[in-house]
Amino acid sequence: MKATGIIVEYNPFHNGHLHHAAQTKKQSGADVLIAVMSGQFLQRGEPAFADKWTRTQMAIAAGVDLVIELPYVYATAQASDFAKGGIALLDAIGCDSFCFGSEQGDIEPFLRSYSLLEEQRDQYEHLIHEAVQTGISYPMALNKAYIQLTGNADGFADLKQPNNILGFHYIEAARKMNSRIRPMTIQRIGANYHDPIESSTAIASATGIRKAFFEDKSIEELSVFMPEASVLALKRFKEETGSFGSWERFYPLLRYTILKERPESLKRFAEVTEGIENLIYEAAKIEDTFEGFIVRVKSKRFTRTRVQRMMTHIFTGFTWQQLRSFQAPSYLRLLGMSANGRTYLHHQKKKIELPLISRAASLNDSMGKLDIHATNMYLLGLGATRLKKEFTTPPIYFG
Repeated sequence: MKATGIIVEYNPFHNGHLHHAAQTKKQSGADVLIAVMSGQFLQRGEPAFADKWTRTQMAIAAGVDLVIELPYVYATAQASDFAKGGIALLDAIGCDSFCFGSEQGDIEPFLRSYSLLEEQRDQYEHLIHEAVQTGISYPMALNKAYIQLTGNADGFADLKQPNNILGFHYIEAARKMNSRIRPMTIQRIGANYHDPIESSTAIASATGIRKAFFEDKSIEELSVFMPEASVLALKRFKEETGSFGSWERFYPLLRYTILKERPESLKRFAEVTEGIENLIYEAAKIEDTFEGFIVRVKSKRFTRTRVQRMMTHIFTGFTWQQLRSFQAPSYLRLLGMSANGRTYLHHQKKKIELPLISRAASLNDSMGKLDIHATNMYLLGLGATRLKKEFTTPPIYFG
């Protein structure tokens, strides 16, 4: 059986994701669609809107055949490491290709951009270093150096666009690990990443959908932007938890976590760098909302996303020492499957390159224990009184 892969968050699963999944399977000619999906915390440093099992239900109902969890250490990482973890898992489970949505819509510019940066790696890194010294953020420094090398010439990928950036890193990760997987991309349609919802279209960004929920739009009002299975799954999740995951919901626990530390001890948490620990501590003393806190801490140098990732690691207790101890994914955690996905696993079981784990009780190494801990902290943030869901929830199965 031929498999193609995608790397996703589904926060939540909407009509744009449905288009991506269907087109990926169609254009790749694959029999099986495999999604590597972030768990309870996401790449932009946020708690997931709904837990990983709810988002797995959405995905399997919409035609994804297998959902594999992207471990916390990669799911909450900067783009290059996020991509590295996702591609490694797709490679290990035997995908022939992977496909990402992009503003570019054509794979060739990405391949040319990768070749250029590899050929001029020393000059590129020198330009990045020069740009960082001016006080701009690292992502801005990367883009400035890239523009200097390409001269904005036609034929290269536009790496100012968020999905293009991730797509480039997927290709970079695959090339550097000598993966056999063939890269593909499809044109992103409808809303851009940060766009608000528009009543004139059935395609909205996940950011826009979440924002509308938190502005008291009902699930029914937003159902036009999502498949019916997603709407039903979100209703069940809200009935169980009372609300959706967000930093505003989690902030009282985050604030307590920050203030029980001393500023100097905050430096041990992953991504907390360059003296920002004092600002974090002082902002937590003053601000009683997460939005007020983040506005006080973020800056041109420390973007909102970067600060949110710091907060994720402080909240979960994830340290620099832990971060530096992980080199590659050590298992494939199965979150859900269709009947077609189950057949694929049966045929591939002797070829899969990492242990396939379906129960949390089998997550015995440090990476797996970190995933369990992250789930416990996520459930605590939602107000759960029992933290056994990781051990009591089997893989989702739609036969």
